[in-house]
Amino acid sequence: MADQPYTPPRVWTWDAPSGGKFASVNRPVAGATHEKDLPVGRHPLQLYSQGTPNGVKATIMLEELLEREIAGAEYDAHLINIFEGDQFGSGFVAINPNSKIPAMVDRSIEPNVRVFESGSILLYLAEKFGAFLPEDLAGRTECLNWLFWQVGAAPFLGGFGHFYAYAPERYEYPINRYTMEVKRQLDLLNRHLAENAYITGDAYTIADMAIWPWYAAVVRNEAYDAAEFLDVQSYTNLVRWVEQVGDRPAVRRGRMVNRTWGDPADQLHERHDASDFQTSTQDKVAPPE
Repeated sequence: MADQPYTPPRVWTWDAPSGGKFASVNRPVAGATHEKDLPVGRHPLQLYSQGTPNGVKATIMLEELLEREIAGAEYDAHLINIFEGDQFGSGFVAINPNSKIPAMVDRSIEPNVRVFESGSILLYLAEKFGAFLPEDLAGRTECLNWLFWQVGAAPFLGGFGHFYAYAPERYEYPINRYTMEVKRQLDLLNRHLAENAYITGDAYTIADMAIWPWYAAVVRNEAYDAAEFLDVQSYTNLVRWVEQVGDRPAVRRGRMVNRTWGDPADQLHERHDASDFQTSTQDKVAPPE
């Protein structure tokens, strides 16, 4: 279908949802749509999330902390189903007025501390527990350079996914526009990883945890079904890093938490104890008929 000319009105009004797979999660106003309290578990850290790339950043970090046996890092991960509007409940909006996952509450501190935005959660946990963030100024700055790069870069990857995979109709101009930027990002990472084992050098940090969920999903063809279209296998250094990070036990666990799609054995809708990975994945709690 050819692109259709569009003349914007003088004042935009929200007459109907924009269409596409995720239309139900988008609206032009903030605030809660309904009253709903959030559950609270028994651990110091309460995470409210879903297993999207942004949500996976937080669960990977928490599992990495637990892999190091760091006291105080135990957490409850409560599912916030963004496709059903849970993020617009009053309890969730109270801890994240932006109504996006993930959000976290640290109950080990009085008054309790709320933390929202995935990059902020990574930085908060790194500073709280003194882990996965270099202590020297130069190393810390380089790590934060890449953390904030990811925060700024991800919307373009999401934009590509929308126009390539989820929009009601495909149009050449936006697909080409976003593809060009996504391939530039893939090339950037590939060139950088040609000279670095991890994003900031020899040490695995929160920069890797921030970047991996988004770009691993593309490289592994788990998002947008666009790996062939983007020729991801040509970015050999990026592929190596994706596999290297993905083999970490904490990463394998982290990507299962709050996941509600894919192989039932890889879905742990809620995580309240380390044993849940063995006892409460969807293949065990809801075996196929």
